Amino acid sequence: MTQDPSNMDRLLLTVAEAGQLLGVGRTTVYALIRARELPVVKIGAAARIPARAVREWAERAEAEAWAAR
Repeated sequence: MTQDPSNMDRLLLTVAEAGQLLGVGRTTVYALIRARELPVVKIGAAARIPARAVREWAERAEAEAWAAR
């Protein structure tokens, strides 16, 4: 069961939660991880993404989109 990622008190998000927050699918989040655009924290076999990194990535992507106009 996926929880609501809008609760930004949480430090780490699952891949699915990060995707929900960004409005993209898990495959896109994994692509961002592979491209080293999003960091991943491994806890055993589980991958978690820092919530702060998701927000920072979105802010950078928005700034780049505005700069390209």
